[in-house]
Amino acid sequence: MNDRYLSVDQVAKLLGTTPRFPRRLIEERRIRYVKVGRHVRIPESAIEEFVRSRTVEPIKPRRAVLRRAA
Repeated sequence: MNDRYLSVDQVAKLLGTTPRFPRRLIEERRIRYVKVGRHVRIPESAIEEFVRSRTVEPIKPRRAVLRRAA
């Protein structure tokens, strides 16, 4: 229970998006959230989990194999 719970506006600011994006994530159930009465709160760990699961790591470029022309 050490998690901070953020509002939709706070999550949008954190992700650098409009509030519509976190609301869509909630509606499509693509992110964990908590209902407190009529308020929706998103645990900070859910944001970290969401970002980590969608992070694409760069591929190390392979060395080009130089071949001699015939």
